Amino acid sequence: MSVANVMKMVKENDIKFVDFRFTDTRGKEQHVTVPVSHFNEDKFTEGHAFDGSSIGGWKGIQASDMQLMPDPSTANIDPFMDEPTLILTCDVVDPTDGKGYDRDPRSLAKRAEAYLKSSGLGDTAYFGPEPEFFIFDSIQWDVAMSGCSVRINSEEGAWASNEKFEGGNTGHRPGVKGGYFPVPPVDSLHDIRSAMCTTLEAMGVPVEVHHHEVATAGQCEIGTKFSTLTQRADWTQIQKYVILNTAHAYGKTATFMPKPFAGDNGSGMHVHQSVWKDGKNLFAGNGYAGLSEFALYYIGGIIKHARALNAITNPGTNSYKRLVPHFEAPVKLAYSAKNRSASIRIPFVHSDKARRVEARFPDPIANPYLAFSALLMAGLDGVQNKIHPGEAATKDLYHLPPEEDAQIPTVCASLEQALEALDADREFLTKGGVFTNDWIDAYIALKMEEVNKVRMTPHPVEFGLYYSC
Repeated sequence: MSVANVMKMVKENDIKFVDFRFTDTRGKEQHVTVPVSHFNEDKFTEGHAFDGSSIGGWKGIQASDMQLMPDPSTANIDPFMDEPTLILTCDVVDPTDGKGYDRDPRSLAKRAEAYLKSSGLGDTAYFGPEPEFFIFDSIQWDVAMSGCSVRINSEEGAWASNEKFEGGNTGHRPGVKGGYFPVPPVDSLHDIRSAMCTTLEAMGVPVEVHHHEVATAGQCEIGTKFSTLTQRADWTQIQKYVILNTAHAYGKTATFMPKPFAGDNGSGMHVHQSVWKDGKNLFAGNGYAGLSEFALYYIGGIIKHARALNAITNPGTNSYKRLVPHFEAPVKLAYSAKNRSASIRIPFVHSDKARRVEARFPDPIANPYLAFSALLMAGLDGVQNKIHPGEAATKDLYHLPPEEDAQIPTVCASLEQALEALDADREFLTKGGVFTNDWIDAYIALKMEEVNKVRMTPHPVEFGLYYSC
């Protein structure tokens, strides 16, 4: 969409406010709003000034002045605001040099796409994430010196069969690992997901499917179409915004937290990806599962750098409560066409155009701009250095004999371990200035704050283990 078309959109829809949005390091969208009387074509060339010093992991107070540069192609009307409001996704620009700020995730994603082209290996990278999420009726938690607690309230929860609800307990709910995927009334969230899909389509994000997921207590998935790296990250942010706000409008609460409760499946974000050049899918070939040598080397790069990738694709302490060996989580660093226990899967497709690989270990609290860029950089490093991933996995990796199990590498077991891996294995990310050492250092420091906060807080389980010792 051109600037002229955006201005036409403002006029035709009687827009009252314009909302400038950007994404912080942790992946959370931030915004600042101006009345339409203070919005004109100059905003697309001069930008909108804001203070970047309050954003976690960004510049300090001594260098806080930043510019939001709106992208006219992202213009959308917000479906949740009372007053007609136009949304514009922005790049963050450092006014001292006019370039994309090196810690701005969207600017970093654009650098990754530029690096792909400059490398000569390809000209387009396509990504298709599958972020899972939960919808609860309500959530309560408390973290205090006197103790910690959390309570998830869900009429869909397998634990709710003996609870009293206003209007009565219907008794229809999915059991543990029973959510995939009975019809209503067991699936009580069909209409909410349909409302989410309708809104996503209206905002330009093509929807391909929606369904209940495996876990009890409202685990869901909405499948949306693949696209180029930066646009697909933009769409993922729209998807999260729509899911969170639609649930809120229905009087419920949605979360992308990977493991909100024990005893059932956590939420992942499987990421499909492929690299193209001159209109040709470079992943298609005559090798294993129809893959090219290029694709196999790409897989090799992801496997080699997986532990460093974990710091970005699995960026929370909670992420590693999902990635636990022997509990049907994609922790084994192997690849397979049919084996979903491998961390890299090659989906069955009917044409070479659809040939792709699927990384199964990422989760939905990952910042999509950073996660997609990091996966691309790891894959390209594999191609450049011809890192072959070895033989494909044919056995069920969840139930291997101990001696075989020990031979297959795994993802990290904690965020702290992942940050250590990132610190030690960062060169593949800094090629072409896509990620910078300054960014990596700031990111590690930001995430270690989270590690230490959890590390210093006693867990209720520990009382069961140690109180009477």
